[in-house]
Amino acid sequence: ALHEGHVVSAQELTVLLQPVFTQNSRNLILFLQDTLSIDDFTYLSESYGNKNPFQNEILQSSPSSLVLPAVDCEATRYLLSFLQESGDWKLTNITNLDVSQLEVNTSKPNFLVIQLQPLLSQLTEFVKLYMFLFIDKIIGRLTMDLQEQGIHFSVIYTAVRPSRIPRRTDVVGELRRQLMATEEEGSLSYPPLNVTTGNYICILFYASNFSLKANSSVFIDLTNATFVTQNVDISSSECSDINTTLSLKYTKPVNGISSLEIRFLMTNKFYGGSARNWSSLDAVEIVQDGEKFAKFNVSAISAPAEYSFHCQLVGTSNLYPARLIPSNNEAKNWDVFISRLQIQGFNVENNQFSYASDCTGFFTPGIWMGLVTSIVLLWILAYGIHVIMQLTTNSRFDDPKGPALSVPQTE
Repeated sequence: ALHEGHVVSAQELTVLLQPVFTQNSRNLILFLQDTLSIDDFTYLSESYGNKNPFQNEILQSSPSSLVLPAVDCEATRYLLSFLQESGDWKLTNITNLDVSQLEVNTSKPNFLVIQLQPLLSQLTEFVKLYMFLFIDKIIGRLTMDLQEQGIHFSVIYTAVRPSRIPRRTDVVGELRRQLMATEEEGSLSYPPLNVTTGNYICILFYASNFSLKANSSVFIDLTNATFVTQNVDISSSECSDINTTLSLKYTKPVNGISSLEIRFLMTNKFYGGSARNWSSLDAVEIVQDGEKFAKFNVSAISAPAEYSFHCQLVGTSNLYPARLIPSNNEAKNWDVFISRLQIQGFNVENNQFSYASDCTGFFTPGIWMGLVTSIVLLWILAYGIHVIMQLTTNSRFDDPKGPALSVPQTE
């Protein structure tokens, strides 16, 4: 029984997933998205009438189904690694979204992982609706292909983190929203990764999601290893007043990769135009197994040297505000996804992040549209007032008791 407002913990989720591991036909399909909430279905279906974003009737046709409206973020973020460790699965990553040519050996448990298209927070509700409809068609087509092959399977559709953050209820007395106030995510509070030199912290690094994809097929989630268990080697990191390098080394992050090193190269320079020092992330390097070297140039990641840098989305996608641009051929084989990145490589004080310079400028497209519209309306008003002021009245009028008024044509 699921009670209203109850958040399913990691222990409860483990118990609920036990039937998947104990049934005779242990074929599991995991549709994994970056963000998802139960409100995405209820709100969109109620607001747009018959365009329900979940119409493939999987829940209705399934002999058993379970919907969990709220699951702890820690449990869903590490669901992929938990499922891999829970059985002797044959792991298959599907990237071309086509299983018609896939050969599934039913004599051994199969685990199919399908990474769905990410949903950006900047998208409007109308665009999200059609993206959900597209995702729904993908899920329906893939499951239908497996059913036609006579394969029995279980399906899990979830995401790494919630897309809609509920408002805090402990601040009812605050009637007005303060400038630059933010709503904090629950269950995502873990300390940032820090690099020390002596007794001082010189680098701080934080992200709510830090994951990679190699060759468009191998998904690597480094969030847990980097921030929670901190199963990462940072001994090769270097700190100075001019150049700073954050080195993250992982041993066997996934099957097929024995070692993986990710380096963030930062510089601190003085710019005469602003008469101050600025810190910038110049490049990101990925070294796989000590041989394959991938390098990315970085755009739009800089901040005053006394500040930290924060950005909601950083990665190789063209839709992200801060991009990692491949600079060699090996880098084209990698996709990087970082959510809520905050990094500081210089002037760390009190062992905590300084004021964050965000990648989103103050003048957003909405503000520019409002300013342009206001200017056009003010121009129309000024032109109308100018036309009214040019109107003149007659200086002479007819007198009924006197001769008729004669106005020469010269006037």
